[in-house]
Amino acid sequence: MTEIVREGYRRNTFDEWRTRISGDPRDAWCDLLVSKLEPGARVLELGCGLGEPKLAAFEVTGVDLVARAPGVIEADFLELELPDGSYEACASFYVFNHVPRERLAGLLAKIHAWLVPGGWSMHAFGTTDNPGWKGEWLGAPNFFSSYPPDVNSRLVRDAGFEILRDELVTFTEPEGEATFQWVLARST
Repeated sequence: MTEIVREGYRRNTFDEWRTRISGDPRDAWCDLLVSKLEPGARVLELGCGLGEPKLAAFEVTGVDLVARAPGVIEADFLELELPDGSYEACASFYVFNHVPRERLAGLLAKIHAWLVPGGWSMHAFGTTDNPGWKGEWLGAPNFFSSYPPDVNSRLVRDAGFEILRDELVTFTEPEGEATFQWVLARST
């Protein structure tokens, strides 16, 4: 699946498409995460694309399958090995729906290990019961997979996080309405 997603983002029109989203909750959720962080916090952004500008005030490590910005580590974050306790926060925006859902629990456990005790985790999850879909999206092949919200929440808790905010948010993508589950949690 990794190669499908990598090639899809090398060839698709995502950056232009993203500018046509209406009501995207990304900024509000990023502001929420930023409000929890101390100056100089180390932040890991998974699937960072061009990078989240609101995180630029922190020491950010961006990881993406396609490095499109300076300093981004081009890697599959599912295979990434980082030292335990390396970050005060980990964030991702709309990338967990590209992860084969059977690997989500393991990824969340890795994120928990990468965070310091009390570290912050903020992610947007897909919300459908989708074991895996391959097809064309934005003019290129891609892959999507997700669990329903109750499973996502359970996986976050099972990985050792305390959920502080868990919401379904619907907004308008160019093709129509989309719903994602946003979760802010803290490592215990």
